Amino acid sequence: MNMIQIGIIGVLGALLAVQFKGGKTEYGIYMGMAVSIFLFACIVDRLEMFVNTIEEIKRYITIDTGYISTMLKMIGITYIAEFSSGICKDAGYQTIAAQIEIFSKLTILAMGLPVLLALLETVQEFLV
Repeated sequence: MNMIQIGIIGVLGALLAVQFKGGKTEYGIYMGMAVSIFLFACIVDRLEMFVNTIEEIKRYITIDTGYISTMLKMIGITYIAEFSSGICKDAGYQTIAAQIEIFSKLTILAMGLPVLLALLETVQEFLV
């Protein structure tokens, strides 16, 4: 799907969710979640193209595959956290959304520390 189609689906989904909220609030939330899950599935399709491109780059550059897998995990955590916190915010649970965002930031920080240590070791080797 292209960006125009995704935009139209998003706007129509939001309009339907607003329409359903007039009757029963939970139907609007369910409609918003359904559209969000569908759009997330479209995002995953695009991420597959990104992963394939990273694999192609790995063929040209000799780099530790652990770093690339860590980067891909960080990207995945970011997308999942944004998706989850967005749904919680739409449902009116801002506190839970904030906790998801904090947890994801701490997880990304923890995953990045070994990479930072490896970088510092490399810099230290050049200085000695």
